[in-house]
Amino acid sequence: MGGEKLAAFEGGAVPWSGKGKLEDEAILALYWERSEQAISATEVKYGKYCTCIAHNILDNSEDAKECVNDTWLRAWNAMPPGRPQRLAAFLGKITRNLAINRLERERAKKRGGGVMEVFVEELGECLPERRAGVDPADDFVLRDAINRFLAVLPAENRKLFVRRYWYFSSIRDIAVDYGMGESKVKMALLRMRSELRRFLEKEGIEV
Repeated sequence: MGGEKLAAFEGGAVPWSGKGKLEDEAILALYWERSEQAISATEVKYGKYCTCIAHNILDNSEDAKECVNDTWLRAWNAMPPGRPQRLAAFLGKITRNLAINRLERERAKKRGGGVMEVFVEELGECLPERRAGVDPADDFVLRDAINRFLAVLPAENRKLFVRRYWYFSSIRDIAVDYGMGESKVKMALLRMRSELRRFLEKEGIEV
């Protein structure tokens, strides 16, 4: 194996050359060593992923960049002691929450709507009214019900739903990525929102 590359092993980690993408365990080892290379390695592997999440929400490249930089700081402060089972999901959630919080602050200043209003309006059709503008992840009962709903969806539909309402991807981007027409994506999401509404009502969650 050419070059100097980090590898996780008992007792610590060997240096990383700064080139190539590391496995998650190797990146986590850097955090546990409190090596500043941890952030660099994280950015190399997950920079585009986190930037995409932030930009989908904020629709502003500079704001997205700042949000991603804040993500690396949050990750640095969280590890150790926290050790995520899936680093991508861990980083994605941090980025998403930071971006949503930033967007809410900007909306409060401008007293305007923006890209987030589209998602709030769509989800408002199938979530309890008092929670239509709130991240479902903040409510355990609602989150649990939504997770069970997603678990019974066909894989393709589940991916569409998550891309739209977790990653806040545009209809156009989803259509391109999955080789579908935009109208087909819209119709699939509409059906799933209707199904989710019926599912929540059966679970005793008033919509």
